[in-house]
Parts: sequence; C-alpha cells; structure tokens
Amino acid sequence: MTTIRLKGGRVYDPANGVDGEVRDIGIRDGRIVVLHAQDKVDAEYDLTGCVVMAGGIDLHTHIGGGKVNLARMMLPEDHRLNRPRDSLLELASNGCCTPGTLETGYRYAQMGYTAAFEPAMLASNARQAHMEMGDTPILDHGAYVMLGNEELFLEMLARGEDPQRIRDYVGWAIGASKAMGVKVVNPGGISAFKFNQRKLDVDEDHVHWQVTPRQVVHSLARALSELGVPHPLHIHASNLGVAGNIESTLATIDALEGLPGHLTHIQFHSYGREGPKKFSSAARQLVERVNAAPNVSIDVGQIIFGQTVTASGDTMRQFANAELGNPRKYVGGDIECDAGCGVVPFRYREQSYVNALQWAIGLEIFLLMDDPWRVVLTTDHPNGGPFTSYPHLIKLLMDKRFRDEQLARLHPDVAAMADLREIRRERSLYEIAIMTRAAPARLLGLTDRGQLGIGAAADIAVYREEADREAMFATPEYVFKDGLLVARKGRIEAVPVGGTHFVEADYDPAIEKTVEAWADRHASISYRHMKIGTDELCSCSNGGALLACKVHGRGRPL
Repeated sequence: MTTIRLKGGRVYDPANGVDGEVRDIGIRDGRIVVLHAQDKVDAEYDLTGCVVMAGGIDLHTHIGGGKVNLARMMLPEDHRLNRPRDSLLELASNGCCTPGTLETGYRYAQMGYTAAFEPAMLASNARQAHMEMGDTPILDHGAYVMLGNEELFLEMLARGEDPQRIRDYVGWAIGASKAMGVKVVNPGGISAFKFNQRKLDVDEDHVHWQVTPRQVVHSLARALSELGVPHPLHIHASNLGVAGNIESTLATIDALEGLPGHLTHIQFHSYGREGPKKFSSAARQLVERVNAAPNVSIDVGQIIFGQTVTASGDTMRQFANAELGNPRKYVGGDIECDAGCGVVPFRYREQSYVNALQWAIGLEIFLLMDDPWRVVLTTDHPNGGPFTSYPHLIKLLMDKRFRDEQLARLHPDVAAMADLREIRRERSLYEIAIMTRAAPARLLGLTDRGQLGIGAAADIAVYREEADREAMFATPEYVFKDGLLVARKGRIEAVPVGGTHFVEADYDPAIEKTVEAWADRHASISYRHMKIGTDELCSCSNGGALLACKVHGRGRPL
C-alpha cells in the first residue's frame, strides 16, 4: 500500500467548492485520503507554485471503432512526420490528426487527462471499439452506443410500439454493447440517406419509415430517462454544417420536451443565414435558448486551424462535404441495417471566411454560456481538430488579448459578422476545471472522478502556474492515475491499463425475443453473438478494471 503526500499546491476542485485554496492532498492505495502531518508517507511532492486539478475527462473524442481506423489510414503522411519517441515506455504509434491507440494514451496523459470517451460506438462494431480503447494506455474509457438509425428501432417507432418496449430495447442495446449511454447521429438521417434522401429536417418524414427526427429524439431521451441512465441522450442534431441550421437545432431542443439532452459539437449546429455570404453566427440565439433550458447541456466542438480528418457516422452530411476534402480523399461506409460512416480529410484555413467564422462561433459559445457546468471543452476530435490542441484552446478562453491577436489574423469580414471581439469575458482556472473535469464527470455520472474529495480516485494533474496558459496546460509537472505517477514534465513514467466504464440498466428481457427474430431475418451475425459478456469485455479491455454503473429506472412512464 503506497502513501503519497502532495504538499502546498493551489487546488481547484469545483465539485467540492474549492477555488484556489493552498492545501495538501493525501493518496493511499489509489484513493484520496486524509493525511495528518505526523503520518508517514512513501513519497512527498512539494507543489509550491503549482495548480492542482483532478485528471481531465474528455467527454467526446473519437478514439475507437471502424471510422477511427479509416481516418488513421487516410493520411499516412501525417504518421510519417511524427518524430520517434525518446522514452523506452512509449512504443511506436504515430500521427497527429488521428494518432494510433498508444499515442492517444500518451498524449492525453501528457496533458493531464486521465479519461476519454468514444461518442459513436456501433452496436455491430462494439467489440472492436472496446479492444481499441483497451489498447489505449493509461486512460479510463467508455463509449456511447449509436441508436436512432438502425432499422429495428425505426421499425418499432413506425409501427407505434409501446414506449416501454422501446425503453426495454434501449436498455438491451446498452447492456449488449457495454455502453455508457446512447448517441443519436442525424436522427433518422443515416437511414434516410440509404433510401436516397439527401436531407431530413426535424419535422420531415423519413421517406421509407414515415417517422421524423423529432420522434426519434424524444423516444430515445424518454427511454434513457426512464431507465435512469446518468448521461443524457447524446445528440448530433440534424443538418450539421448547413447555413441556417440554428432553426433545426432549436427545434431539437424543443423535441426533448424538458427531458435531459446533451447537444454535442454544437458549434457545427449554430449557423445563421445573415450577411452577404448568407452564413453567420447564431451563437447568441443558441446560448439564449440553452441558458433558459436547464435540461440541456452542450459540448462545443471547437475548430482549430490546420490539417485534420473528419470522421462521422453522419453519412448524409459527409457525402455532401466530400468535395471539400483536403487532400481530396473520401471514404463512405454503409453498415448494413445499423448505421454508416464517412471520412473526409480537411484543412481549416484562417483566410477562409467560413472556417474563420466557425472558429469565432465556437469561442462565442464557450464565453457566452452563463453556466460552465453545462458546457464541456471539446474539439470533437478529430473533426474540429486534434485533442492535442486543448492547451491552445484553453489560452483562447482565458486570455482576451491573445484571442484578439488571433482574430486579427483571420478573414477580414469575420469580425463584422461575429460578436467575438466585443466579448470581454476571460474564463478562470476554476471555470476551466469545471469544463474539463467536474462537468464531464457529473454529466457521465462518475461520482468518484473529476474531483479531489476524500474517497475519490487519485486521478490528479499538477500544473506549474505560468502566465502563458497554453504552455502551462501543455506540460503538467506531474500526472497521477489511480495514485500512480504516469507522467512528469511531458515524459511518460508508467503505462497502466485504464478501466472501462459502462452502464447496467434494468429492462424486461422479453425484448430479446424481438431482437432475435429481427436478427434472424436481417442481420449477418447470429443474435447470440450480439451481446458482449463481462468476461469478454475484460479481455477486450486488455484486463483493465470493469467500472460498472448499475442504475434503476424511475419505475413509471413519464
């Protein structure tokens, strides 16, 4: 049993109301404990001049599954440019835009992150996703299963199945894929694209099933609420990237009818049609609605200038964007009766009016939100940019002078169409700790993560305080995972296997007969192979800890 004292650091722990207090933190057997001055310790670290936070938690980052592997293959030149490692612990795993599994774990840990969650796991590809996340060192992980476009669900919705049956199906899908929650991508739109439908707005009928995205969103949100799943429905709304899509985004919020919902990469869904280019910021409209809707949380999906690869289950929109690829490449996939994916390399350019305005819109949303507990820091890695750009993004949020310098470099028409220059807010260290630690933990139901209270997991990041916030957050002094020192000043010190978070929800097992009958008619794999058992999950996850969250429904329909 190892006992460690972290002495004299300035602690930012919003989950427990600690805002920059100088205090000691004790660690024993991977947990935070009370240590008295006379208690003997195995190691003591002097953290004078340092900021102490819980380990970072990335609530939305594409790090496992089929489309991620396609993205990794799209830019071999990106992997070739990556330098060899100087640490014997860091095995070869290259890439910046979409790094390999090993590199992903190293780079996250070197920034002070200790958990990351894949937001778009296909039920038919769940084993692969879990194996890739299990191959990602250091990080705890989990995934949201994609629902709302698979033919069985749409068939049930079209024939007016009892909402309790849909609830049971959702509970079964979460349990079978060992997911943390549910994500819906372009509700109904991936399926509609397979029937040659090129757009699907919130109240528009799916050409085959005659159901609307509004029905899909509400049905899934209701099912999750009744099951008691901690994370709200994770929503990739209709019309991603389309000018004027703010209307469909607001309609999606209305579709929730007060039920919990998390709108993801919201920057891509906050566009108006004002101005000579018919493309404008609708950030204020979006934030006004979200501020007034306590059932709604968001992550931003900030774009970062430079090369990346966009990878999404939204086949409809990725097909439309294929001609914009840079370099000019495109892969599209149709995953049977389940979903789809599209992969397009992309370079965000400072002198592109659209790209520059997207950059400004994301920052406006971050800075205008009243409640930092309902806005999470993301780039929708790799779609808006690689996760390694988080320190740069934090500096943009904390330093208005730096932000204005960056704005001055952009397309000259952007300032006229965006409010960013007029926003004076600078986010504090306390607010950054909320958006990168405490809020994602709360939204995921991780009661012992994202905080530094007694009994919490000792996932801790220690930063040397610097005026340059980008440099500060890029290279922590120390990073601890479950009490083990895993990184020191940018150098990896240990590579433990992270744990797998998943939800176990109650549902009526009779729904399995419906799933089995459908699979016998339409699926390419046997029903008995659809479910991942606990022992198999342990194997897929490389022997890491299984961190189950058992939930019980509300016991009555809403």
